[in-house]
Amino acid sequence: MLELGGIIILGILAQWVAWKLKIPAILPLILIGLLVGPIAQEFLSADGTKWIEPRWNGEEGLFPGESLFYFVSLAISIILFEGGLTLRMGEIKNVGPAITKLITIGSIVTFFGASVAAHYIFYLSWEISFLFSALIIVTGPTVITPILRNIPLKKDVSAVLKWEGILIDPIGALVAVLVFEFISVDAGGEYTKTAFIEFGKIVLFGFTFGFTFAHALNFIMNRKWIPHYLMNVFALAAVLGVFILSDIFAHESGLLAVVVMGMVLGNSNSPYLKELLYFKESLSILLISILFILLAANINYQELLLIFNWNTVLLFTIVVFVLRPIGVFLSTHGSNLELNEKLFISWVGPRGIVAAGIASLFGLKLASDGVEGAEYITPLVFMIVLGTVLLNATTARWIAKLVGVFLTKSEGVLIVGASKVSRLLGHYLETHGRHVVLIDSNQNNVAKAKELGLEAINTNIYSDKLMDNIELSDMGYVMALTGSSDINKYAISKFGKQYGENGTFRLLTATEALESDITPGEGLFSHTTDYSTLVMVTNKYPSIQEVKLESRAHYEELIEIAKNDGEIIPLFIKDTNEELYIIGSEKLDLDEIRVDWELVYLGKPMDIEKLKNNVKEQLTQ
Repeated sequence: MLELGGIIILGILAQWVAWKLKIPAILPLILIGLLVGPIAQEFLSADGTKWIEPRWNGEEGLFPGESLFYFVSLAISIILFEGGLTLRMGEIKNVGPAITKLITIGSIVTFFGASVAAHYIFYLSWEISFLFSALIIVTGPTVITPILRNIPLKKDVSAVLKWEGILIDPIGALVAVLVFEFISVDAGGEYTKTAFIEFGKIVLFGFTFGFTFAHALNFIMNRKWIPHYLMNVFALAAVLGVFILSDIFAHESGLLAVVVMGMVLGNSNSPYLKELLYFKESLSILLISILFILLAANINYQELLLIFNWNTVLLFTIVVFVLRPIGVFLSTHGSNLELNEKLFISWVGPRGIVAAGIASLFGLKLASDGVEGAEYITPLVFMIVLGTVLLNATTARWIAKLVGVFLTKSEGVLIVGASKVSRLLGHYLETHGRHVVLIDSNQNNVAKAKELGLEAINTNIYSDKLMDNIELSDMGYVMALTGSSDINKYAISKFGKQYGENGTFRLLTATEALESDITPGEGLFSHTTDYSTLVMVTNKYPSIQEVKLESRAHYEELIEIAKNDGEIIPLFIKDTNEELYIIGSEKLDLDEIRVDWELVYLGKPMDIEKLKNNVKEQLTQ
């Protein structure tokens, strides 16, 4: 009981440390596992035993006999299913040729290059070498995101790294599963006709069961045959059921089945998909926390000694400093990426949870089957995982500055709310060279924004998911434009520090405009502009106008006219270099306004002379 409780406590503690230090969780998890396992056994324990012993002598420990295999298999099946859920086939088409090539050509380079290196450096069989190379194809969002979260990069660079990690996770898992099953059909012996037939059965049953049961689960959920409170646990039971059932019909086909099941379900139009993803993500965090401490602790000190030599350094060097750059440069040839951007992408390629998890499972299974060289799989893959995560976590920011992809000034605009007003402003900003992202919990508003070609995210601002979005690393302004004062306040409070380094703005209510304790510069557009005014003017005049300025005095005059008119809302000042300055409820603090600068406003076209006369009439009444 002490060991099991200790693993859970240490696992969650490691997750907290990773969040606090902004590093991938896999790093402290594996280090803790090694500490309480092989390191404690050799150096810290008086009687030469591990502090946590997952499986000792095959018969004793926390998971004696075959129970460790079963637990790891079931846990990996859930993690792989969640990975499959994140893969959208439409996204592969939309992310551009560079990313598509990176997950195909780049993977092929790593697959064949690393297998040749492992074969000739460690004298492993070709089967084991190819399994090792298949396992290290993947990067993964869980290791990429923490590293890049606080590095402001150009949108294209962060997008390439993000989508590579998301898309290659399930694809790499699928390749690794296929290679493992090809090896396991004959347990390392001669590949006879029977062995190929067995491999065919694994592929057939894996794809068939995964495809069929994904559609069946989707059908059942959409027909609402399951009560809402049972939806997530029913889906969990379905995944485990498919894994076990497929394994019964064709031994070792279960992992393939759950990967395919996740991919098919993830590309369905199920309204329950987002909720299912949240549940599976939470479950995966718990399983990962337990799993990697267990797997690292299960490694014996003798296995670590197998790779404690210069051959390991040579293999790591080839994988990270030779194969990764070759794959990146081949994949990005002819793209719009600059040389310095390619260099940075080449440097950042940490391996993650899928690699380490499947490596441990396959290593255990093949070693128990007596396959020669299988004992190298787990320590070699763990070495690649730990090495790449440590390397990238400690040097990515410095390398970004060195090669010149580090943004010294963030000019992107994060708009909270995707209403018609926000879409109109976002479209104007986008056409004037700003990276704009709209966020809204209303799916209909988000869909309309995307129809205009705007980048929009359907999310709840109270969720922490947005803080992990590395594509927002170039945000420098936050504009809260919802109809709720509380949401607007919360938005600039939550996102201001990370995304609003150049300014955070929110709409004030009519009551707030009269208060004296409002933070200077926090209000947006003017003291008389609230959400209802914006909506009214937008509905009546859905266009953004520009009028040339002559001087600071001219600007002040136009602001006064707008204030008294009620159907003109000043938004920005645009200089001759297309630089935009947001107008807050406080007067814009510019030293001078030059000739040919422009006032950008929402509302009716300005007839200056007529408006002046209207103002004079109002003042004399």
